[in-house]
Amino acid sequence: MLSPNPEQKKAKPQPVDIHVGRRIRMGRVWKGMSQISLAEQIGVTFQQVQKYEKGINRVGASRLQQIAEALEVAVSYFFEDVPGGGTNGVGSGAVKSLQPGIIDFASSKEGLALIRAFSRIGDANVRSRAISLLKAIADGID
Repeated sequence: MLSPNPEQKKAKPQPVDIHVGRRIRMGRVWKGMSQISLAEQIGVTFQQVQKYEKGINRVGASRLQQIAEALEVAVSYFFEDVPGGGTNGVGSGAVKSLQPGIIDFASSKEGLALIRAFSRIGDANVRSRAISLLKAIADGID
């Protein structure tokens, strides 16, 4: 029987595992679901959901299917904009990959509130002015 090598370091999460975890978090937060609620729906502990979201633990195919069902998304959702994923022939790579910071922001409470509020603004002029205001505020911060 093989024994573990105490000198061997734990493997770092792979970029695709981190990406899938971020997408799980983004989908969960977007639905207003807690880690506990998601965990109960898929039959794991909330700590396991935390590990999935951080990319520490890999998500198996059947578990990913359960998560997709709980979040009401297609399994492919978790792989959209995956780093190094290339294109699937649609759009010839015209859509740039989302940067991790954008995904993190979109799945934060503040980001989610901003996205929801902004998407309710029907007037294009008002949206444009809101963007100008936010840019001015951001540029004024040192």
